[in-house]
Amino acid sequence: MTDATGPDDPVDLTSDASFPASDAPEWTGMHAGPPRGAQAESDVANLRSVRCSCRVDEAAARIEQALTSAGIKIFARIDQAAEAHAVGLEMRPAVLILFGNPKAGTPLMVARPTVAIDLPLKALVWEDDRRQTWLSYNTPTLLVERHGLDEALAAKLAPTGALLENAVR
Repeated sequence: MTDATGPDDPVDLTSDASFPASDAPEWTGMHAGPPRGAQAESDVANLRSVRCSCRVDEAAARIEQALTSAGIKIFARIDQAAEAHAVGLEMRPAVLILFGNPKAGTPLMVARPTVAIDLPLKALVWEDDRRQTWLSYNTPTLLVERHGLDEALAAKLAPTGALLENAVR
């Protein structure tokens, strides 16, 4: 910054012509398909991805039902494809669900305040270029490796993965 009144490269958030740091990226198809080209269930750098037995909307609904039945709060549901469509862009179906339980998450954030950047937990349900539906979520190991969280504390979140996966099978 050259002065205290504003950044060197201001971004006009009210204009469709502005995009932070560069022009809006063009779709190349390079990111289509399962993580790293996987053909089946996979773990990629603390990201667990499993095939779903149903379409994106149904999988998201099943996850929401399983979470609420387990007493877990859903903080937000973001339909990424609908948001893209609203600004004239196209993408395959993708729904992000933010969820958690303050009684479970608060002790983790007290132990390591930076854990809050990764909480609430997230589940992404998305469709690849073969129209296969996937569930992806971060494993508790991410919090251990990224934030130095005690493994025993992070392990308390492990049952959530099974809950998510059971909901979409």
